[in-house]
Amino acid sequence: MLEIEQLYQMYKEDVFRYLVSLTHNPALSEDLLSEIFVIAIRRIGTYRGDASIKTWLFGIARNVWLQQLRRQNKDIDSSALFEIYVTDGIEQAFIDKEIIKRINELLGEKDERTKQIIYMRAEGYAFAEIGKKLGISENSARVIEFRTKRWLKEKLLEEGFG
Repeated sequence: MLEIEQLYQMYKEDVFRYLVSLTHNPALSEDLLSEIFVIAIRRIGTYRGDASIKTWLFGIARNVWLQQLRRQNKDIDSSALFEIYVTDGIEQAFIDKEIIKRINELLGEKDERTKQIIYMRAEGYAFAEIGKKLGISENSARVIEFRTKRWLKEKLLEEGFG
């Protein structure tokens, strides 16, 4: 297992960039970064190796960010990770509960493998990890994710959510 200092040095920039992409606030991202590594130090014993350490850290980062959102706005649902996932190109700061509900309904129309790919991506899994877990190529996972994400955006826009 990597030493904590090595872990920090290896991944701090990646985690920071990821946080800035979520928060759009470098100062807040810097504050959250230290919190993430404190949590990682406490939980390093729970790391199972199912995903890369970077993916594991991104998962912690996403959860810390969602906790921050909840502190700021009590109405944020934990399903807000779909806001991160779906909003590329949809001019919205936050997706409300109605849209999250609709996304889940739309995903219900898709086959199980497609749903797994979407949920795994939303949880921070890399395409290589998804492919390995589902027995498909990394490229297939990318294509399915891209097409499904595009389909979700089109459906939401057609229904007036965009």
